[in-house]
Amino acid sequence: MIFSGTLNSEGHLEFGGADVTLLAESFGTPLYVLDEEAIRRNCRSYVQTFQKQYPNSETVYAGKAFLSKAICRILEQEGLGLDVVSGGELYTALQAGFPASRVVFHGNNKSADELSLALENRVGRIVVDNFYELSLLGSLASRKGVQPVIHLRLTPGVKPSTHTYVQTGQVDSKFGFGVADPHLIPSIRGILAEGRLNLVGVHCHIGSQIFQQESYNVTIRIMMEFLKKLHDQGIILAELNLGGGLGIAYTSDESPPAIAEHVSLLVQGVRREAERLRIPLPRLLDEPGRSIVGPSGIALYRVGGSKEISGKRKYIFVDGSMADNPRVALYGARYEAVLANRAQDPPEETVTVAGKCCESGDILIWDASLPVARPGDLLAVFCTGAYHYAMASNYNRLPRPAVVLVNKGQPELIIRRETYEDLVRNDLIPERLNHGSLPPEGAFPLFLPLDGGG
Repeated sequence: MIFSGTLNSEGHLEFGGADVTLLAESFGTPLYVLDEEAIRRNCRSYVQTFQKQYPNSETVYAGKAFLSKAICRILEQEGLGLDVVSGGELYTALQAGFPASRVVFHGNNKSADELSLALENRVGRIVVDNFYELSLLGSLASRKGVQPVIHLRLTPGVKPSTHTYVQTGQVDSKFGFGVADPHLIPSIRGILAEGRLNLVGVHCHIGSQIFQQESYNVTIRIMMEFLKKLHDQGIILAELNLGGGLGIAYTSDESPPAIAEHVSLLVQGVRREAERLRIPLPRLLDEPGRSIVGPSGIALYRVGGSKEISGKRKYIFVDGSMADNPRVALYGARYEAVLANRAQDPPEETVTVAGKCCESGDILIWDASLPVARPGDLLAVFCTGAYHYAMASNYNRLPRPAVVLVNKGQPELIIRRETYEDLVRNDLIPERLNHGSLPPEGAFPLFLPLDGGG
């Protein structure tokens, strides 16, 4: 069992030093809870290991995992950069006062407005994803009289052992320039000759939730060989961004490498290839997200009813759904959980935890080993800090949950729970619909009388 937290004398789960039953009473459910100390500890593991083994480096947090203004403050304090992939994520960072110079802006279809926002705020790096964007960015930069610092995103042709939907570095990918594209090096020469864009490095990202580190070794070899090819033609790009992707253990049968072990592998791989190819060591960037916030979060749900199908399955229903965790429906993701108010009780049955959305596929855990759950029990699902709130929706017009940050037992709200008023805040009714009208004469009535209409 993946168990995040401790038990107190009442047999309740404590997370980040706080009794989660009290958190649920205070803030309601569904509820996301983040442990600030755990987030900071994971940040420091990346930063300190890199600084010790490869000082010419930068750890850049992948905001798509989970981003809020409070998280931006933590990242700034811990010395991380921030990877954003949309105007909305960039705006969040700017509103939080995060230094734009430490922002790396990704995305495969950045709009002119998004690029303009990045240029006007002098973001640190813009990762260009395709030839169209290269042209668009060059035009915008010329108009604004700026020379943005850029990386080119490359697809190295590596296909790691992870879910197809989170593989991003294979040849058949929507992302990046193919590393073997014959137009790539001539384009690099053109960028350098024009001088509108300051090209300083290359970027790649092979996927997410990766355990097998050999995929990174292959990626490093391909990327360093590309830098060598440029080097031999007199083109020196000083930066290499290897993306993120380190997986976490969602269940007890998963064993990902530790953060320090993963960093060491990256560093050793880059040093080894630089020595083999006889090229200078590049400035190294890494973009972790899930491995920082994923294990640092839990989700709390209140148990409602249940349904047992003889010889088949027992369902227990909770007040959450695929609207606050779509990963099971998208990827077949697996989780483990406990009844937080009875965390000392041994498991007695295997059940399927189902959500309240109007979809048969709205399942949060297919096979959960739990004590016999009763209405009102509190279910805590582990490792929900990444790609949960970030992917949450208002499907079935469900308000998105609140997010609480716990620091040494003290909870603070960092994202309010949405209200029904929030759900309709942007709805508009055209004036012509404000005047009642009758259906055309002879139209079939929408509802028949209960007696069938005679």
